[in-house]
Amino acid sequence: MKSPTPAASGYRMPAEWEPHVGTWFSWPRPEGISFPGKYDTVPPVYAALIRHLVAVEEVHINVWNREMEEWVRGLLRQHQTPLERVHFHHFPAYEPWCRDHGPIFLVRDQDGVRERAVVDWGYNAWGGKYPPFDLDDAVPQHVARFRNLPLFSPGIVMEGGSLDVNGCGTLLTTEACLLNPNRNPDLTRTEIEQYLRDFLGVRHILWLGDGIVGDDTDGHVDDLTRFVDPTTVVTVVENDPTDANFEPLKENSERLKRMTDQDGRPLRVLELPMPGLLEHEGQRLPASYANFYIANGIVLVPTYRDPKDAVAVAVLQKAFPDRRVIGLDSTELIWGLGSFHCISQQEPE
Repeated sequence: MKSPTPAASGYRMPAEWEPHVGTWFSWPRPEGISFPGKYDTVPPVYAALIRHLVAVEEVHINVWNREMEEWVRGLLRQHQTPLERVHFHHFPAYEPWCRDHGPIFLVRDQDGVRERAVVDWGYNAWGGKYPPFDLDDAVPQHVARFRNLPLFSPGIVMEGGSLDVNGCGTLLTTEACLLNPNRNPDLTRTEIEQYLRDFLGVRHILWLGDGIVGDDTDGHVDDLTRFVDPTTVVTVVENDPTDANFEPLKENSERLKRMTDQDGRPLRVLELPMPGLLEHEGQRLPASYANFYIANGIVLVPTYRDPKDAVAVAVLQKAFPDRRVIGLDSTELIWGLGSFHCISQQEPE
C-alpha cells in the first residue's frame, strides 16, 4: 500500500521568515572544487555570517571529520565567533552548497503540537556538472536520523535554491531549472508540479523564465525573486539595456506583475538592483542581492563592494521593517558561484 504524501498528512514547507531552531551549513573543503585558488579567503566570510547567526539561533555545521571540526572551531574562535550555539556533525559533503543538498524541513500542527519532517530530494550537482556528489546527496538522511524525524523521499531531483515559498500555499520557481532535461528528463511540467504539491504542501505554483548570467545552477530562483511576506516579492532588475541580464530579468518582472497568490490576490512586487559586473579570471559571477538569508530577527544580505550595496540593503530594510537587515561582504564567496542563501538551510521550529 502506498504511503500518504506529506501534503496528505498535513505537512507544509514553512516560509523562511517563520521562527527557526537554527541554520545548517556544510563547511567547504580546501580540496573541494568550489573555490579553486581562493579557498583561504572563504572561511572568514563564513565566520562573519555565523557570528551574526549565533546571536539569534543555533548553527549546525556538517564537517568531514574530527580534524576538520577542530580546524573550524579554531577559525571561529580566531574571528571572535562564540561557539556555545554552534554544533558540529560528521556528515561529510564534497561541496558546501547546503541549500541544494541539505534537508528541506516540513511542519504540521497536530492537536496543538508542532511536528516536523524532512524531504530528501535527489541531488545530482545541478545536472551532473560536478561529480562525485553521493555524500552530498546523503546529507538529508543523516539530519533526519539525528533529529529523529520522518523522512520523505520523492525520488526526483530538486534543489532548495530552485524554489521559494510564502508558507501559505504558493511556490515560486523557474522553467530554466526545473524543466531542464539534466534534472528530471522523464517528467512533464504537470508531473513536476504534482511532486511539489505532494511533498511541499503547496497548491499554487508560479513559473519564472531564465536565471542570471553566470549561474551554473541553470537559473535558481533564489538569485532572482524571493518572497518577503505572504503577498510581497522582491525581484532583481537590470537597468542597463546592453547587459545580458536586461531582457531575462525584464521578462521575469513582467510575469510577476500578472501573478497572484494562492487566494487570487495580485503580488506586490518590489525591485532590487543588480550589482555591477563582477568577474574573476574572465568569468562572469552570478552576484545578486536576492541571495539573502532570513534568520530570527535579522536578514543577512550579500554585498559586493559596489555602490548599489547600500540601495539593496535599504530596499530590503523597508521590506523587513521588523528585522535588522545586515549587509555582509560576499565578494570572496561569490567566486564559488553562490552566496549566503546558497550555503545555508533553515531548520524551522
